[in-house]
Parts: sequence; structure tokens; C-alpha cells
Amino acid sequence: MSVKPIKPKPGQESVWDYPRPPRLEECRKHLRIVFNGEIILDTNRSFRILETSHPPTYYIPMDTFKEGMLIPVPGYSFCEWKGAANYYDIRVGGKTASRSAWGYLNPNKGYPQLKNTVSVYAHHMDACFVNDEKVQAQEGDFYGGWITSDIVGPFKGAPGTWGW
Repeated sequence: MSVKPIKPKPGQESVWDYPRPPRLEECRKHLRIVFNGEIILDTNRSFRILETSHPPTYYIPMDTFKEGMLIPVPGYSFCEWKGAANYYDIRVGGKTASRSAWGYLNPNKGYPQLKNTVSVYAHHMDACFVNDEKVQAQEGDFYGGWITSDIVGPFKGAPGTWGW
């Protein structure tokens, strides 16, 4: 399969310039998440994972969320780079988004900053924002990247992209 990367314009990043294995970097962008009509997160503290063909995935310190909002659920998945991921429901005002967040309680040695952070699937929320721009969720049910106007693809996750 041949993939033709989109050439970034000034101020944009191409996911095809991101590395493999993924790079973890501190991020001070303003992140905001709305669920069940309530702002459940408003922070400038996060990390982002940058991986070839994927929009950035933001990992947010768990202590940024209100106590009791993140409900651990059974099951896990495995990332060859970051390790075993555990999952959380997000519950606000009687409404629950099942398995809408994940994190690494014991991340692999290359990603220690991910301990006690979670990432949120944008498609399970009312809205997610990066610097006041509403994000588009990465396609598919497996990946959790957040797409903004400063990121260009094409992006892995849509049907037919598993072989990339």
C-alpha cells in the first residue's frame, strides 16, 4: 500500500515526520474536555505521544480530574512501546462513558512520565479542545489521537489503514 503524506504548511506538523518508536514530550497547550454538559478538565499540564501516522495522543495527570470521575474497569490492552494499558469509565452527573479513558499504571522504562496519567477518547466526550480549537477524533475504535488544524496526515485508524 502506498501512502501519500500531506505536505504541511507553515505552522503545521505532519504525522509522517513523527518517529517510531513514539516520542513523548511535555505539553503546555491548553486542554479542555466537556462531558455531559460539564467542563471536566481544564489544564495546561499534559504530555503528548507523537508516533508515525498518528495524530497526537494527550496524556493528562489523573489528579487534574475531579475525584471519583475516573472509574477503573476490568481488562487491559498492550502497547509494544508503553506497556499494559488499563481502562476507565468517566462518570459525570449520572452519565457514564464506558472505557473512555486509558492509562499506564506501570509504563515501560522509556515512558515513565505516563505513570498516573490518562488519555481520553475524544469521540466519547461532548467535545475536546486544544488551545480552544475543537478536536476531531482519530477514526477507529482503537486509537485515541486528537486532530487539530495544525496536524496533517493521512492518519492511521480509518478502514483500510491497518497495514500502514
